[in-house]
Amino acid sequence: MVPKIRRGSRTHGLLVYLYGPGKRDEHTDPHLVGSWDGFAPDPGRDTSPDPDPKATLARLAAALDLRVKQAGTKAPAEHVWHCSVRTDPGDRTLTDAEWNTVARRLVHAVSLAPEGDPDGCRWIAVRHAEDHIHILATMVRGDLRRPRMNYDFKKAQAECRRIEEEMGLRHLKPGDGTGAKTPTSAERFKAERTGRTEPPRETLREAVRQALAGAATEEEFFTRLREAGLRVRIRNAPSGDATGYNVALPGDRNRDGQPIWFPGSKLAPDLSLPKIRQRLADGIADPTTPPSGTSGRPDWSPPARERRSATAVAEHAASVLDSDDDEAAAHLVGFGELLDAVAQTSPAATRTELGAAARAFERATRSHVRAERADTRAIRSAARGIIQAGSALGRGEDGGTTAMLLSTLVLVALAAARWHSARGHAQQAAASQQTAQHLRAAYRQAAATPMQALRDQGRALPAAERRTYEATIRAALPEAMPQAEGSPRTEALAATLAQVEQAGHDPKALLQQAIDLRELDTADNVNDVLVWRLIRLAQLPTQPSEATRRPLTATRQPNPATNRTTTTRTAPPTPARPTGADPHNRPPRR
Repeated sequence: MVPKIRRGSRTHGLLVYLYGPGKRDEHTDPHLVGSWDGFAPDPGRDTSPDPDPKATLARLAAALDLRVKQAGTKAPAEHVWHCSVRTDPGDRTLTDAEWNTVARRLVHAVSLAPEGDPDGCRWIAVRHAEDHIHILATMVRGDLRRPRMNYDFKKAQAECRRIEEEMGLRHLKPGDGTGAKTPTSAERFKAERTGRTEPPRETLREAVRQALAGAATEEEFFTRLREAGLRVRIRNAPSGDATGYNVALPGDRNRDGQPIWFPGSKLAPDLSLPKIRQRLADGIADPTTPPSGTSGRPDWSPPARERRSATAVAEHAASVLDSDDDEAAAHLVGFGELLDAVAQTSPAATRTELGAAARAFERATRSHVRAERADTRAIRSAARGIIQAGSALGRGEDGGTTAMLLSTLVLVALAAARWHSARGHAQQAAASQQTAQHLRAAYRQAAATPMQALRDQGRALPAAERRTYEATIRAALPEAMPQAEGSPRTEALAATLAQVEQAGHDPKALLQQAIDLRELDTADNVNDVLVWRLIRLAQLPTQPSEATRRPLTATRQPNPATNRTTTTRTAPPTPARPTGADPHNRPPRR
């Protein structure tokens, strides 16, 4: 149940709208469901012998404004309190009597008309649709004093949460005042008329967030905005220093033909210029040093290398969120930038879901928790590296590293949900869960081809080798082996262990290290998660070429010792890293 509060000065004008056909003929059967004394005239259902709706409406307006006129100059300039209350589309239809109860409880909760107070303000509740009512009240009491209306929106929200629980309606998440401003009805109607998929406010908010992802300087941020096709206007103080900025969509104009500008603070609380400067002040990694993602095989594309580097950074961010430290609030902002960067450069197959994930997590980046000492340079650098590397093609190594990164991003989103839930941030926790759902859908799309290639490689292993690797998997994960040997769930993991051994690592030790990196309880598919961890730890290609696959099926000998000897002729063996080693350090270059 969502209350929406406005204030105005025209009682009669609002009544004309409430009892009229609506802006698009959406009003049906307008009628009163409640009033201050239960006897207010109803223009919609006038039962007099000679009904005149216009005259009845005028009498109703005069009755509501009686005390306003009596108060004279002591009455507030905007004396009309207007609150629309809407149920969720999945809720049952409330009766007129139930809506009357809702209206009475709300005017009591906000101190307009406390129950049992004969001097309460005059009010009515009009219903012209099945799913909502409009409450109109005039803010002058019977003793001609103004009501105490402090925090009326928060009080109305809290009462709606109680009404939902008592009436068996969908229980919405309580807000904390950090959400972005939603588009107005006029903005939504205009978007429909002009054929836009969403109001300009939402389009601009997403574009500004994407321009900010990984930006190193204020100048770079504004340059990205212009390159995205937005109109940008910078506000300057008399000294010449920038104090703010406005953005507008090309072609979005008002009735006078002027661009409709939105200041950053009206798009989202954290997109004002001072807040952006605070984020940029945290900096990124030293731009004079090579990006951390440039290590690895020379045939890896820049998008693939940067995604591998970002995977390790995201793994660290998940650990920070699991630590339950308030400084993790800054990593939530950095993770939001990383999602924006990945969504911009993702392959076409995953772009829709990743865009939805980035938009959903936008709500999870803001709360009243402030981080004072957090170092987010690494995660912002990862976002910058992904942006600068360009778009991934979604095939070969690009597709595999995208799936590897998405598998880790799911864990970060779930860690963010736990972090917010522990602090009672209901809306942010729900947004994090929704982000995880979109990321899982994107992961399934990105991982389909590389995981199928690994499963094919696992099926092609000699039977004796496959049984050996499956025994290793069963010993390490006895509870994760509900299926028989050779099942599709273990073929990809067995193939990865074969590659690990061919690269000179101990499969058992490296598998245990992958398991110990972090919890596996939230993983949809434990085997998939371990595949990507092994690939990252051993610096393996995510989609082996035919040349890489052939030794596993044709020239490989069943004797493991002989295999290691053969393998060391092409690559020096790397000692197995101890289990207690730092999981965030990249393995040595091979």
